[in-house]
Amino acid sequence: MKRSLCSTLIAGLFAVASQAGAHDGTAANTAAPSAAAAGAVSGIEVAAMDRNVRAQDDFFRYTQGTWLKDVDIPSDRSSWGAFNIAQEKVEQQISAIIAESAADKNAKAGSEAQKIGDLYTSYVDQARRDQLGLAPLKAELARIQALKDKRGMAALMARLERIDVGGPIGMGVGQDNKDSTRYVVGISQSGLGMPDRDYYLLDSDARLKDTRAKYQAHIEKMLALAGHQDAAAKAQQILALETEIARIQWTKVENRDPVKRYNKKTLAELRALAPGFDWDTYLKGTGAGKVESVIVSQPSYLEGLDKLIAATPVETWKSYFEFRMLSAYAPYLSQAFVDESFAFRGAVLSGSKENRPLEKRAIAEVNRTLSEVVGKEYVTRHFPAERKQQVQDMAKNFITAFAEGIDQLEWMSPETKKQAHAKLAKINVKIGYPDKWRDYTKLKIVRGDLVGNVLRAREFGHDYMVNRLGKPVDRTVWSMSPQTVNAYYSPTLNEVVFPAARLQYPLYDANAEPAVNYGSVGISIGHEISHAFDDKGSQYDGDGNLRNWWTKEDAEKFAARGKVLVAQYAGYSPLPGYNLNGELTLGENIADNAGAIMASRAYKIYLKGKPGPVIDGFTAEQRLFMGLSQARKGKARDAALISQVKTDPHSPSEFRVNGSLRNHPGFYEAFEVKPGDKMYLEPKDRVIFW
Repeated sequence: MKRSLCSTLIAGLFAVASQAGAHDGTAANTAAPSAAAAGAVSGIEVAAMDRNVRAQDDFFRYTQGTWLKDVDIPSDRSSWGAFNIAQEKVEQQISAIIAESAADKNAKAGSEAQKIGDLYTSYVDQARRDQLGLAPLKAELARIQALKDKRGMAALMARLERIDVGGPIGMGVGQDNKDSTRYVVGISQSGLGMPDRDYYLLDSDARLKDTRAKYQAHIEKMLALAGHQDAAAKAQQILALETEIARIQWTKVENRDPVKRYNKKTLAELRALAPGFDWDTYLKGTGAGKVESVIVSQPSYLEGLDKLIAATPVETWKSYFEFRMLSAYAPYLSQAFVDESFAFRGAVLSGSKENRPLEKRAIAEVNRTLSEVVGKEYVTRHFPAERKQQVQDMAKNFITAFAEGIDQLEWMSPETKKQAHAKLAKINVKIGYPDKWRDYTKLKIVRGDLVGNVLRAREFGHDYMVNRLGKPVDRTVWSMSPQTVNAYYSPTLNEVVFPAARLQYPLYDANAEPAVNYGSVGISIGHEISHAFDDKGSQYDGDGNLRNWWTKEDAEKFAARGKVLVAQYAGYSPLPGYNLNGELTLGENIADNAGAIMASRAYKIYLKGKPGPVIDGFTAEQRLFMGLSQARKGKARDAALISQVKTDPHSPSEFRVNGSLRNHPGFYEAFEVKPGDKMYLEPKDRVIFW
């Protein structure tokens, strides 16, 4: 995935949650509550619950404990849950679109149908891929072998950036964090083949040490498949080099600070940071040769990298770049490369037992490469206009709920409240799909040339990004396709975005009384809006600029609440020996915390002073919390959980549910949580931000 300078906080929920079922249905009932209750269903999957667990002791397992015990994670998955089930449904819907295009023998050359059909057909033709072997990468591998000295590294690294292979330097184009009206080039650390620097540096962790040994073996096997007789020695050198890269990188917690990451440098200053690297050639090669300045995320990293480049033999760099090329394109090569790639990245890093079927991988590739081509047809078939209107109405209630929350804050001064209201008023809510679709006319797709198609598609995507430079910021663009089961908040655009695929069963029940949807979908709406006011998002103003709009006293009070939440989540452990990183997950935990409170407030706004209906023996307030929990229902393999703890700013599902509700006054009231219950926190220990 291309790195973007835009500090988009992809706050979509970690995809480890689900329930079976395939509701279709129209938009949720928007009638008055009393009328809606007459024929409404609760929307709660009662069969998933475990009545042997008290809601007051473990709400996560109370709402889904039977499901957790009965459902196995599919062998080709590292996790399973509501989001996976929703994505499976989307894949089925997309597969029909793709199948029609693949079967269209009269599709005009260059048409969307031709591109979809030929890309899919190229992917599933494993026999041809086996026949071609490494031949499709011959020219790219030759570039690497032609590297004679370190002066040539800049041009080579620029090429690898263009085709999404990358290297120790990452380059992206996004909005300027301090001037959101313009695009800028960002330079950042990159270049590791494992998820995080801890995988290289923590000798005290036996699991990570074992993963490291398996990674070296994986590098050796990949190089051996490419014909290297000295693969073992090269693998050792590559791992040693990546370890040194990891050593000079900033931690994920350090990288959460947008102020420290904003270091505007002229080209002269950039050259001074790493004088041994040919920055002019690199920027020209990436298409950004005319810029006068860049934003450097980690200046000390570039200084360290300059020394590392000087100290490392060019032959080692060549081996490193070749392995990165093989690793990036292995899924598109012969079966031997596909299998070895999965053996490490799927089995070792994620814990999956087997690779996903070829056809599903092909669907995912088409969906990724031609995202808005597929998305345009997807929303036509599967996203009714009335559903968009329903969620827009819900979002308005959430904005109102957040405004009420600001007014009720006892710890915030009137001055800061005024600024918070100003930012809230400027939040743009996008629902379903973009108003303007991306043009793929210049992307050439050829049947039978899978690697060539991927190379061209990645260059096409890179050029699309770089061509923004010098142009006005386009506020119509989306960072996710409509068929993505996720959502996000962008601080530089000050917008929350909910793709169409996020708004379907089991994450949205069109047949249910609204309380459950204010929990299952509303928590996402509240979560994303809350990101505008989490510890990072709150550093941006309503226009998307990194600007401090807080009084000193209010900022200190906010930070103090954050420290309490950090300590809470640092006490949670999904696996023995692996506690959550409360600092890494702080922003998402704040959004979960505030989002849940917003969901309760927004539902009350919907009720307009009337009582919510009791359905299936549950009050409306109880069903809201149950909907919230069941939408995050899920389980994950140990390897996936370890990777999540080390790299993901989202807490595992269990703690996103129980952790946020332990701080929620409405939850205590709805389920009569009392001292002695395991979900109980002393009032002085509860954290409410908004």
